[in-house]
Amino acid sequence: QLQLVESGGGLVQPGGSLRLSCAASGRTLDYYAIGWFRQAPGKGREGVLCISSSGGKTYYADSVKGRFTISRDNAKNTVYLEMNSLKPEDTAVYYCAASLVTTAQPMCVYISADYWGQGTQVTVSS
Repeated sequence: QLQLVESGGGLVQPGGSLRLSCAASGRTLDYYAIGWFRQAPGKGREGVLCISSSGGKTYYADSVKGRFTISRDNAKNTVYLEMNSLKPEDTAVYYCAASLVTTAQPMCVYISADYWGQGTQVTVSS
């Protein structure tokens, strides 16, 4: 069973940066597409960034293009979400997720994954 644990959330001022980590255990992430999703209060879950198992294909939500990047370190079994130029509207609980059968774009667009982490809160406020 694959387990995912997010970390790195917190309070940051507008324009600031944060890096979220998603550490996996139980199985290697090598063959999984990985996604970062978020859910703001009163809103549905949104696919933010998803990356293929090889790292060759990445899907970005329009709202984060140019500001967020995703990377994976298979040797550490960890995926990262680097968030820059943060805005108050980025405030949400951020989740990482993994899928063996869904590729990057449909994973993010259809919020489709086999395993989910518990989430980490990101608050952007002055």
